[in-house]
Amino acid sequence: MTTIALSCGNIDRATRPDTGGVRWVDLPATPDRADVDPLLAETSERLVVHGTDADLAAVVVRLLRKNRLQELTVGYVPATTSPASRLWGIPAGAFSLALQGRARPAPLIRDDNGGVLVASGVIEPITGQAYCDDQRILNGPALGLEVSPDPDAEPLPEPTADPIATEPAPVMDGLRATVVRRWLLLRQSRESAYGRATQVSFQEARVVSDGVAHPRPMRKWAWYRHTQDLLLVRP
Repeated sequence: MTTIALSCGNIDRATRPDTGGVRWVDLPATPDRADVDPLLAETSERLVVHGTDADLAAVVVRLLRKNRLQELTVGYVPATTSPASRLWGIPAGAFSLALQGRARPAPLIRDDNGGVLVASGVIEPITGQAYCDDQRILNGPALGLEVSPDPDAEPLPEPTADPIATEPAPVMDGLRATVVRRWLLLRQSRESAYGRATQVSFQEARVVSDGVAHPRPMRKWAWYRHTQDLLLVRP
């Protein structure tokens, strides 16, 4: 089966490797359902995204909606160094890795507004309350709240059709939440907590997910680990 590689946004075609068995498709930045879904129907093995973290998140949303997370290996070629490239250790322009590397399960973080988070969710500044699972991590003002998948989280157990199999242990990790505060004039302090979900209520502010601001200010938000992992190619 031919690998389908998506070039999202205005990316220089000259950077593409001349590799047999790869079908390159040009898509707009942050492609939507009409752009991605027909291509998902044409591949059963590997899908590569060349672009930004926002482009990757837009494609992963469609994998989630079409229930293809457990079927398709996802390779990511960051156009530039980005939060996702740093989080997952994927160098910018790493075509060989995306096209030939081995996939490993990566926590997929969803939000309660229908999106996914592949690298970085930010609310800044923030005044409010935030919980990571049952732990209160914020009560008042802070410079910001940052949420990301935890690259060191344990993979989810594989589903089983055995009706008498022992129920897997509940998921207790997958997400990292960091509160950024001012400390000693211009210096900052960062305190992180790890868990399955983060719930936040706050004075009206913008939520930015993988570099894309939510279209309207919000007062509540939640991120949580999905019940399936993303099969992401990474070192």
